[in-house]
Amino acid sequence: MTDPIADMLARIRNAAGARHRRVDMPISKLKAEIARILKENHFIHDYKLLDDGAHGQLRVYLKYYQEKPVIRNLRRVSKPGLRKYAGARELPRVRGGLGIAIVSTSQGVMTDKEARAKNVGGEVLALVW
Repeated sequence: MTDPIADMLARIRNAAGARHRRVDMPISKLKAEIARILKENHFIHDYKLLDDGAHGQLRVYLKYYQEKPVIRNLRRVSKPGLRKYAGARELPRVRGGLGIAIVSTSQGVMTDKEARAKNVGGEVLALVW
């Protein structure tokens, strides 16, 4: 697999479209941080790190409101073939502040709002609304 983050976003998008309550995927530190950000911003209900004896699994519990998924869209911005970087002032505003941009900075993975507040830029991983 060349892009595990795109795979994670596709799994979440597909599970939400099929109205599943949870979705499992291989774990990594970056995926766990993305799941933490999604939970803190109320896009998912919860996430758990499961030990299956081998590499481990990340289980994401999806959130619905009036039987529609809270996550309307997930879009990968920076890709392995073309990385997208932005300074603190150039970070995208998603849907006028209703969505978030997930940014990997030198101070860790955070939302665009947190990165602007800390005045740091970085790689724009994904847009969520």
